[in-house]
Amino acid sequence: MTSISRELLGVSPVIPVVVVDGAADAVPIAEALLRGGVGIIEITLRTPGALAGLAAVAKALPEMRVGAGTVVTPDQVAAAQEAGATFLVSPGATDTLIDAAMNTALPFLPGAGTVSEMLALRERGLDTLKFFPAEASGGRAYLSSVAGPLPDLAFCPTGGVSAETAAAWLALPNVGCVGGSWLTPKDAVRAQDWDRIARLAQETVTLRG
Repeated sequence: MTSISRELLGVSPVIPVVVVDGAADAVPIAEALLRGGVGIIEITLRTPGALAGLAAVAKALPEMRVGAGTVVTPDQVAAAQEAGATFLVSPGATDTLIDAAMNTALPFLPGAGTVSEMLALRERGLDTLKFFPAEASGGRAYLSSVAGPLPDLAFCPTGGVSAETAAAWLALPNVGCVGGSWLTPKDAVRAQDWDRIARLAQETVTLRG
């Protein structure tokens, strides 16, 4: 069975993983990504203003697939859905978190870093996963070796993936896209250099053939 999350991996070669302080940054960042051809954004729930930023993007840019990242509690699942998230991403997964996420019917990328975690998620019907932290969990060699015994699983590696290594990750047969923060550098956001973010997004689109 292919999960509803599999389609997410085809939206863009890279899912931008973004930290925002609120709507003031979130909307122009998302606009810049769209101008560059990247129609998906993961706003991490690491700041007090993250949900407000997510809600602002969802309202202002309905054509953008906006998701909530670093979702670690059922309460965050509910809050993200209420804010307008169209998908959910977690760094790991517990039964309680999985239940909450699956009850929303939103696409969900749960994090896994070991074969046992991958098997447990597959038993729950989840076949599209976030490989996290990608480099620290064994990197490309590890994930490539997983493709043999678990050929039905597809991954979005995140954590240590860079502009320089993204293409090599994408060449793996079980990788549909990667997650990365390099599309929205902190200095570009501070300087409100939205054109630079648009250029980085444009370069990213070419990573997939």
